[in-house]
Amino acid sequence: MAETFDFIIVGGGSAGCVLAARLSENPDTTVCLLEAGGSDRHPFYHLPAGFAKMTKGIGSWGWETTPQRHMKNRVFNYTQAKVIGGGSAINAQIYTRGNALDYDEWRQMGCDGWSYEDVLPYFRRAEDNDTYNNRYHGQGGPLGVSQPAAPLPICDAYFEAAAAVGIPKNEDVNGEKQDGAAYYQLTQKDARRSSAAMAYLNPNLGRRNLTRKLGAQVRRIIVEGGRARGVEMLDGSKIMAEVEVILSSGAIGSPRLLQLSGIGPADHLNNLGIDTVLDQPQVGENLQDHLDLYCICEVSGPHTYDRFAKLHLSAIAGLQYIFTRKGPVASSLFETGGFWYADPDARSPDIQFHLGLGTGIEKGVEAMPQGGVTLNSCYLRPRSRGTVRLQSSDPAKAPLIDPNYLQDPQDREMSIRGLKITQKILSQGPLKPFIKAERLPGPGVASDEDYFNFICEHSKTSHHCAGTCRMGADDAAVVDPRLRFNGIEQLRVVDNSIMPTVISSNTNAAAIMIAEKASDMIRHDHGIAI
Repeated sequence: MAETFDFIIVGGGSAGCVLAARLSENPDTTVCLLEAGGSDRHPFYHLPAGFAKMTKGIGSWGWETTPQRHMKNRVFNYTQAKVIGGGSAINAQIYTRGNALDYDEWRQMGCDGWSYEDVLPYFRRAEDNDTYNNRYHGQGGPLGVSQPAAPLPICDAYFEAAAAVGIPKNEDVNGEKQDGAAYYQLTQKDARRSSAAMAYLNPNLGRRNLTRKLGAQVRRIIVEGGRARGVEMLDGSKIMAEVEVILSSGAIGSPRLLQLSGIGPADHLNNLGIDTVLDQPQVGENLQDHLDLYCICEVSGPHTYDRFAKLHLSAIAGLQYIFTRKGPVASSLFETGGFWYADPDARSPDIQFHLGLGTGIEKGVEAMPQGGVTLNSCYLRPRSRGTVRLQSSDPAKAPLIDPNYLQDPQDREMSIRGLKITQKILSQGPLKPFIKAERLPGPGVASDEDYFNFICEHSKTSHHCAGTCRMGADDAAVVDPRLRFNGIEQLRVVDNSIMPTVISSNTNAAAIMIAEKASDMIRHDHGIAI
């Protein structure tokens, strides 16, 4: 006989772990969390610097984009987590929330209950902040949010260089103002990663009403009579839901599973031989992502963590971390950055910076043999829209991921402006004692056409995909503002795919907020006491 639970949560990522913990707080509510990936026991998932291994294959599906037709058919590595904790288990631990106006715009688009003032309490509820407890931040929540444990002197020089080009320092980019250069707060606690699995799920695995299944890949959602009844697993077994099936597989995984279940654009499904359960053309549409550009400089001495690539120095770094919780192992490697303007008339910062304390940290990004520093920039509010589609009805096949980068000319112009700002910062006097020379883009890149050619070869995803199961009040929206799937009862989507527009920053904190808010809506809708 099929197992039966009140709630089935498909996807054990940032949102799924939060939902599993919150919905199982009532001992009379049974919850089953399904994660296709495995456990997070490997030390790389716990050590902050383990991020350097993550985009290179650990805990990932290993997917790529389709050739990007507006970038000379470049194919991008597209890391999507396949491990309990999802993106929060493999990301750079940067805790940023976006701009308050992002959420106010969601409300203006018809998403009642999603203004900044509506979502702020859920950001605060999640936090156990090691520095702030005020209007913007909370303490005592599950998620560790901490100041960087291991900054380097080059970070202070970066702040001075940013100030030299008119970008002031900001002590809290999640506070009253987002503008400025900053140390990012990080999802860490006691110099260890604080993923959603570690913060929310693991402390509650002893609950009798909470079941976690790893290596549990769902083949399809079972829909009968217009209602989601449960899920069918790859091995053909079924798990049934008495109350709801909640899809929390992310901006790529959620539309992928919906389409495998016959829920999506009917013409696409028919072409693949998939019976249409519901013709919903917007499933997999509206894909948005931040395209990351980078400037790389060679340093003049041992000023970044590149030097610890040598085996004997790695061993020393490991001992330093064990005894002091400091040093390179305690660093997320991208804990400094900030927000500024490519367009001086933008309504809020439209460029984000990430200062990498080394080179070659992410897959496909060049490393400097003598050591270097990286300054990334991304345009935060792209106009380009892409898609997630299936290449086959076979659930073992990778989806067709098309972010459609730089389709809109403004995205190209603003991205290039952002890259030029990174170069300007890195050329300022305060950084001259640390930097030997700019190596990428380098002096040979001068015209905007040169810059375009450069970024077609030297760029990457920021891992901030969103929007593919868009929330809205209109008939075309995939989910309503309570995240209920339009056209199928007892089905809800809770992850970053519901964003109408991608927020103006990293997206993990928002995924956790979305799930915190959704847990209250779900409990309210079904009369579940907290």
